[in-house]
Amino acid sequence: MPRSLLARTFLLLALLVLTSTAGWLALFSHIDVEPRAREAATTASSAVNLIRASIFAASPRKRPQLLAEFSSTEGIRLLPAEENDVILPMPESRFHQLLRENLMTRLGEQTRIAAEVNGEPGFWVSFRLNPRDADEYWLVLPRERASRNFAARWLSWVVLAVGLALVVAWLIASRISRPLKAFARSAQALGRGQTPTPLPEEGTEEIRALATAFNTMAHDLARHEKDRSEVLAGISHDLRTPLTRLRLEIEMSVSDTAAQQGMSADIEQMEAVISQFMDYARTESGEPPSRTDLAALLSTLHERQHAIGRTFALSLAPGLEAVLLRPKAINRAVVNLLDNAWKYGGGASSLEAVHHGNEIHITITDRGPGIPESEQERLKRPFTRLNTARTDVTGTGLGLAIVERIARLHDGRLELLPNPGGGLIARLILRREVA
Repeated sequence: MPRSLLARTFLLLALLVLTSTAGWLALFSHIDVEPRAREAATTASSAVNLIRASIFAASPRKRPQLLAEFSSTEGIRLLPAEENDVILPMPESRFHQLLRENLMTRLGEQTRIAAEVNGEPGFWVSFRLNPRDADEYWLVLPRERASRNFAARWLSWVVLAVGLALVVAWLIASRISRPLKAFARSAQALGRGQTPTPLPEEGTEEIRALATAFNTMAHDLARHEKDRSEVLAGISHDLRTPLTRLRLEIEMSVSDTAAQQGMSADIEQMEAVISQFMDYARTESGEPPSRTDLAALLSTLHERQHAIGRTFALSLAPGLEAVLLRPKAINRAVVNLLDNAWKYGGGASSLEAVHHGNEIHITITDRGPGIPESEQERLKRPFTRLNTARTDVTGTGLGLAIVERIARLHDGRLELLPNPGGGLIARLILRREVA
């Protein structure tokens, strides 16, 4: 079975049309046999009776001329039957059986019919001028009068009717599947964290109700997401002021250098947590896609990481110079993956960007303890961390969640794979759109 609803619905409707047409043709063919056989028998018996009456009514010297006229105008010939005639009987079909029975009823039990006599095809009917006569004659009619031309007469109409029915079936199937395709596209956009365009609330009652419910749900989710982002951003912003005051107070009031450094480190960690909250809150803040030189963006990021002492191999494939994406979001995603590699994996060993078909793969590898396969999907959810081991470093559990959301914004995904040489492969996959 095809996978799409349109194809399945059309296939089922087409099967219904073809099956009903085939059944109608079979029924019509069965019903049509008897009147056609009766009509052919009436034609043949009428011709026999006409020949009899004409022969008896005409004088002997005019009979040859009369028979010649029958042959030229009506296609009827009269031949004497011989004992050594080679006879090919009519086919044993229901039509020809009914034809034989009707002729025997009309002309007598001794009547024979044949499809061919002595190698000459036709509609051959035997009869006697007088039932008491021993002489028998063959009446030869055109073969078409003993055959059914049902297919030839009705084939064009059947083809036209079936064609029109299939066109209507396609229109019905497309009208059913079109709004569902729109629902699927909107649901995919909603799954990527985007706010879909409101669906048209039209069509049948059920489709209208579904569109209304979906639009309401999408609007409520967008509102809740906006409220959540504003709350996170507001809290994060409000916390920065007291943290700044605390930093100044520590520098001015705490004389113990070790205590001062410890407190400053705690404040820096709190500010890092706040930054991650703000990054998570503004992941979908509406940055429009723009033409971006991804190679230059990653090269600049590599230089900045190198400046703070983080060295790793960089490999950039050609063809990344004009890509349609959200540069700030991509920068945040890659920085988060690099931070994770340095915090939990002992440092990134390489960053590679290549394109595969219509996708761009940004891959960061490390040589740390890696992530168990059973934990990979869970760690993409917000506020989740691996309790066992990539490290004992504290964090908010938002880093991979931010990367996952940015990947979905670009119709992509985040893959966490084991490194064959030990460690983790974090691969950010984006849909490749050339600007």
